[in-house]
Amino acid sequence: MKVLSDAPKEKWQRFLSEPLLHFVIVGVVLFGGYRLFTPVLVEVVDQQKIDLTKDDVRQLAVTWLAQGRPAPTPDEMRSLMDQKVTEEILFREAVSLGLDRDDEIIKRRLAQKMDFLAADLATLDEPSNAQLEEWYAKRSNRFALSPHLSFRHLYFSFDKHGEAAREAAEAAIPSVAGKPADSPEVASVADPFMFRNYYGDATPDQMAKEFGPNFAKALFTLKPGSWQGPVQSGYGWHLIWVDSIEPGRVPAFEEVAPAVKSAWLDERYAEVKSNALKEMRSRYVVSLPTVTADDLRSLEVPAGAGAQIELSAQ
Repeated sequence: MKVLSDAPKEKWQRFLSEPLLHFVIVGVVLFGGYRLFTPVLVEVVDQQKIDLTKDDVRQLAVTWLAQGRPAPTPDEMRSLMDQKVTEEILFREAVSLGLDRDDEIIKRRLAQKMDFLAADLATLDEPSNAQLEEWYAKRSNRFALSPHLSFRHLYFSFDKHGEAAREAAEAAIPSVAGKPADSPEVASVADPFMFRNYYGDATPDQMAKEFGPNFAKALFTLKPGSWQGPVQSGYGWHLIWVDSIEPGRVPAFEEVAPAVKSAWLDERYAEVKSNALKEMRSRYVVSLPTVTADDLRSLEVPAGAGAQIELSAQ
């Protein structure tokens, strides 16, 4: 019987002598004492408190300097910080009043920010030369260089010659043939022109805007080195001397590599943004009304209503 009674006692002695038990007891005592004598600090977010950090102040200064101004003075910095605090107060008060809801300007601004966030993903890619060359090979016509030429002209106006302006231009060809194209003697046979008498590195688009599309088309069919024409524009008739002409061509990749990279990034930007927006839209069920021509007709402003609106606005 004595042996059986001593067994539990030995087990308890072994249990109480375990170092792990001592460690747990000491830990409980220390933790309990710490909680007893140290008050628990509960962090409460004060919605009425505004803290500007040094990073905020630094950002204010950077924005100030980015406007080309000298470094702000202490008074100017205090003013900037006051403006920042005022902005934050107005923002919080507006949100508390629910002014951020159903506001088209705020919706548009937040949508724009999301648009920027989606588009930022496109900047993660940096194309290799091999990628750009392959991309360019399929789109090289987009980078085709327009033809361009340098020329001078003699002008014969409708105002002075009327319907005989063309005949006057044709009659002048023998008198200017064989003479230096830029000589005063040659210029004297023509009428004064309101713009330039000489154009360098002109393109078809430029000439179409200045003289009209028919003039531009005829101009680029002429050969260098002699007076030719006459060619009609919206102003009158012209004799043309082409100094030089460079036909249009598709440049080698090396000539336009920076432009190719920029175009690649623009395309990638649009692609990634489009995919991001599609993914976002897929999470929504969109219901759109059917709009008929009658619906749109009902929105038309009656004649004279615009003037009434303008007067009432004044």
